[in-house]
Amino acid sequence: MTSDATHTSLKSLQAAIRQFCKDRDWDQFHGAKDLAIAIITEAGELLEHFRFQSSEQVEALFAETQARTEVESEVADVLIFLLRLADRYEIDLAAAVQRKLAENAERYPVEESRGRNKKTARSLR
Repeated sequence: MTSDATHTSLKSLQAAIRQFCKDRDWDQFHGAKDLAIAIITEAGELLEHFRFQSSEQVEALFAETQARTEVESEVADVLIFLLRLADRYEIDLAAAVQRKLAENAERYPVEESRGRNKKTARSLR
């Protein structure tokens, strides 16, 4: 895995995570249900940083080195478990994201969705 994070591929991250888990014999603990639970648990820990915070407070949080580092750590935990789930169950994340973006483009056409966060009749189908 390259040390330049801007050029690290999902596949190389998955390989590093796979080896990390193999070295510790953790496959036995990483079924789909367990990994999904871990994703939600870590996402909840991420959410704790923003809970009851105003938009201004959240923006200020990212300017604080310690708080930003904690948020980055929680984001990494979520991604690690997501990549692990995809790797264990042979989900091609790039293809899945491309399919989902195409689906969302149909559900949320620009002319109906630009600058809006409300669901449209088309998006509810």
